[in-house]
Amino acid sequence: MNVLIIEDENLTAKRLEGMLQKYDPGIQVLTAIPSVSEAVAWFKQPARPSVDLVFMDIHLEDDLGFRIFEQANLTTPVVFTTAYDEYMIQAFKVNSIDYLLKPINYNELVAAIEKFKALKKQFGSASASTPDLETLLSLIGGPRQTDYKDRFMITVGTKIRSIETTDVAYFYLEERVVFLVTKDGLNLPIDYSLDKLTQLLNPRQFFRISRQFLVSLSAIQTIHTYSAGKLKLDLMPKSRQEVFVSGDRMTEFKEWLGK
Repeated sequence: MNVLIIEDENLTAKRLEGMLQKYDPGIQVLTAIPSVSEAVAWFKQPARPSVDLVFMDIHLEDDLGFRIFEQANLTTPVVFTTAYDEYMIQAFKVNSIDYLLKPINYNELVAAIEKFKALKKQFGSASASTPDLETLLSLIGGPRQTDYKDRFMITVGTKIRSIETTDVAYFYLEERVVFLVTKDGLNLPIDYSLDKLTQLLNPRQFFRISRQFLVSLSAIQTIHTYSAGKLKLDLMPKSRQEVFVSGDRMTEFKEWLGK
């Protein structure tokens, strides 16, 4: 499968390419293009290589990615990647297969590729017979779910407590038990894995920094840089153990901080 990346952040483009190779080493990323003008010029080449799927950021360095459809008569299926969700319906009015919010989650990326394959199989050629908006939304399940968990019911002894997600500072794993830490310092065991919590919580507010910690943006007080770019976090309330960002999550964490 030939893939084109249209993205003006080089680190994001490299990370996306790495995730695509992880999913399927046979995927060939033809190039990464940072602007509308360069993308239009690339698509208008008389002898350009064929493209099966495009990953396109909406906010490019010179304009919105939608201009490419207008100027290059783009009919190739597209997966949009963006930090903003206000363009979702506009995205589905063009050749959109899916709409991924940054920082891109690997499992959501895989799901988007699988949707593309399913559509291509059903319609014979995804680019030759793209369904209309209503059909596409029904096939892929409509716009991305944004109804994130807003409270937790926790049993403590004989009592049941309701904890609002906005009152949660972070979650951590200790001796195979996950604990919820509230902003006022309560440590409460919770019957969810960190993997499941990552799916339930708003990714703009919570980030899985390591195998042991899932933190809210508001809980991060200070970020310390060590040698080789290693990051240590001071959380509030203070954690009983030192908190570091895993090396394999460093780039994604920095992107998340900047959104």
